[in-house]
Amino acid sequence: MENLIWGTFEQLSEGLEKKQFSSVELTKAFIARTYAIDKSLKAFLNFDEKKTLAEAEASDVRRSRGQSLGRLDGVPVGLKDIFAEKGQRLTCGSRILEHFVSPYDATVVKKLKDAGAVLWGRLNMDEFAMGSSSENSAFQVTSNPWDLDRVPGGSSSGSAAAVAAGEVSLSLGTDTGGSVRQPASMCGVVGLKPSYGCISRYGMVAYASSLDQAGPLARTAGGVAALLQVLSGADPKDSTCARMHVPDYLAAVQSSEGKKWILGVPEEYFGEGLDSEVKSSVEKAIHFYEAQGYIVKPVHLTSLEYAIPVYYIIATAEASSNLARYDGIRYTYRSPRAKNIDEVYDQSRSEGLGEEVKRRILLGTYVLSSGYYDAFYGKAQKVRRLIYNDFMRAFAEVDVLVTPTSPVPAFKKGEKTSDPLAMYLSDLYTISVNLAGLPAISFPCGFTNRGLPIGCQLIGKPWEETTLLSMAYTFEKHHPFNLKIPNL
Repeated sequence: MENLIWGTFEQLSEGLEKKQFSSVELTKAFIARTYAIDKSLKAFLNFDEKKTLAEAEASDVRRSRGQSLGRLDGVPVGLKDIFAEKGQRLTCGSRILEHFVSPYDATVVKKLKDAGAVLWGRLNMDEFAMGSSSENSAFQVTSNPWDLDRVPGGSSSGSAAAVAAGEVSLSLGTDTGGSVRQPASMCGVVGLKPSYGCISRYGMVAYASSLDQAGPLARTAGGVAALLQVLSGADPKDSTCARMHVPDYLAAVQSSEGKKWILGVPEEYFGEGLDSEVKSSVEKAIHFYEAQGYIVKPVHLTSLEYAIPVYYIIATAEASSNLARYDGIRYTYRSPRAKNIDEVYDQSRSEGLGEEVKRRILLGTYVLSSGYYDAFYGKAQKVRRLIYNDFMRAFAEVDVLVTPTSPVPAFKKGEKTSDPLAMYLSDLYTISVNLAGLPAISFPCGFTNRGLPIGCQLIGKPWEETTLLSMAYTFEKHHPFNLKIPNL
């Protein structure tokens, strides 16, 4: 049963369907793996083993009666601790929500339950999804499964690390500026940031509402496609969720193999600051597609240089607004030292929120303040539109853009914590995608000489997730990096 944890989603789903093993057996294998390694990995904040096994037992009963709910029925899925799950703690990696228990299910959680998925654990994250390394979590720092002295990326740190380490088959994270793709790259798994509005945000704790999007992670593109299939679609509880036809992503991915697209290579993504081994691996991936008959064209995205400042104006402004609700009055931490209403607000937020969250709230409040709104926030929104237009000009010539996911492989813990700007720059290649609302995927395309994973990013036109998944699927069929596992 130990070998089950390294199976692809397709293998696990087929094995359950053919009754080669039960959901309880599969779930117990992941639980045993978690108990064996998570004291050193620290991907999980908490889990409810009794609840999870009950869900697995229910799946086996359905299957024995011929009432399977589909491909995902009985497959364990981990949740970033930012999604509301009824009766479970919802902390967002923050002391201010340390003891909060959700009274309801997020839409994505309800959809997973309706599909028969077995929900295994609450996964660690940078506090309120603000960070790129998990070092901003209030509770623990997750390690990279390939080197425990290095970070797994962030903010969906536990979501990527748990999949890479075999603690869960699939997981769900969120991506505001690269928080699914960057940890996927650093942990050697596949992570997708869908088009904005593809997946409901109801019950997903907000950081920056115009940028946040839930995204699936898995060992292969097939697992990502299966999760996306279940999670996509309109939701009356989220007015930003698009009314769209949801295709059979997994079938579309498998049937479109052999189709050739025009690939654009933005020269600005291959310049100064890019690690030489990352550059070499991504260039080899581009040459692979070229050898398969794809047309490769150089393109220019001159707006890249504006991505970081625009993002850190818009995202922090929205964070300032969204996080105002954590005030010590209602369901959050309240300082025991507070003696009056002003101290409740002041001390509760000072004690309950971490340094990075405070930094972003202060910055966001400043750019929204009287006299500065037009100079900063208003101008940033205009440049955001120019970034979108820049992408659309490129897509007039090509179908997909190919770039590195991260400029560097996983870095050592503590390496960037004293320099916030250096940390922010680790998301340089992912942020623009969120500003433009586009879909993008990261998949493993190689390893460094030290054995650290390297990710390749594909950026697509709005609502072209199938194209990205198909290209990742084609690459991994010829480069089965998912068969390489960390030595934990």
